[in-house]
Amino acid sequence: MAEETERDEVKEQPRNKGGRGNPIERCRKRDFEEKSQMGEAPAQIPTSFGHELRACLRCRLVKTYDQFRDSGCENCPFFKMEDDHERIVDVTTPNFNGIISMMDPRRSWAARWLRIGKFAPGCYTLAVSEALPEEMQFICQDQRVQYVPPKRI
Repeated sequence: MAEETERDEVKEQPRNKGGRGNPIERCRKRDFEEKSQMGEAPAQIPTSFGHELRACLRCRLVKTYDQFRDSGCENCPFFKMEDDHERIVDVTTPNFNGIISMMDPRRSWAARWLRIGKFAPGCYTLAVSEALPEEMQFICQDQRVQYVPPKRI
């Protein structure tokens, strides 16, 4: 009888090869731990698509005006856009070309190509047509944050 109980216990235990566990779960756990350590929080996805969309002139994050007003820019918190209409108008634009959704910045070839691989996951524009105002460029310099103006203005 004792042998049957031991056999049942062995059958109930899941088999894992080499004690490493499920590879998918390991990958998910690793990704979660990496994002937690980096403090990487995803940016808000736009709640509507159309004329309400705006893009940050520094990082090119795309959200609605209301989203910028409510939570600012996840990549540019030093602009302090929350509840500041003038600042939102100064550092965002409705004039941009194309949108890309970036889920995993570290692994995305498109993120590397657009040089947004260190930004929060979210929706980004391919290009903006305006430069950041000089006063805002000084804020970037004070914060030691790189700003690359658009190639064609």
